Amino acid sequence: MKEIMAVVRMNKTNATKKALIEAGVAGFTAIKVLGRGKPVEDEAVIQERKNKLLEMAVHESIDAEEAERQVVSFLDGSRLFPRRLFTILAHDDDVPRIIEAITKANKTENNVGDGTIFVMPIADAVRVRTGEAGEAAIW
Repeated sequence: MKEIMAVVRMNKTNATKKALIEAGVAGFTAIKVLGRGKPVEDEAVIQERKNKLLEMAVHESIDAEEAERQVVSFLDGSRLFPRRLFTILAHDDDVPRIIEAITKANKTENNVGDGTIFVMPIADAVRVRTGEAGEAAIW
């Protein structure tokens, strides 16, 4: 038995839910979280993202100086990013299929921030309603 934890972009929540259901996942939990991943060090990627975010900010009702401050704080690591954390319990044999589904639903061409997947062993699980334990409790 394994626990799969996937941290994904907020705008990929529905795509991830759909991918998990299509992969045959019986149940999962999703919660809103804040965090940040590995800082981007490629100046070209940073500048490209900065330009895109500042362009988007032009349509907001904030001045250019405030927009610049907010964008820089996102890119320099001083702010946390809103994300969605999915938790799935799975049989060992199902893990590769689930990881593939999550990856396919979340991969972008942005070169940063597509998410992270963690896989951990689970000692036991118990279904409260039926009392089923172990492998029988997760699907």
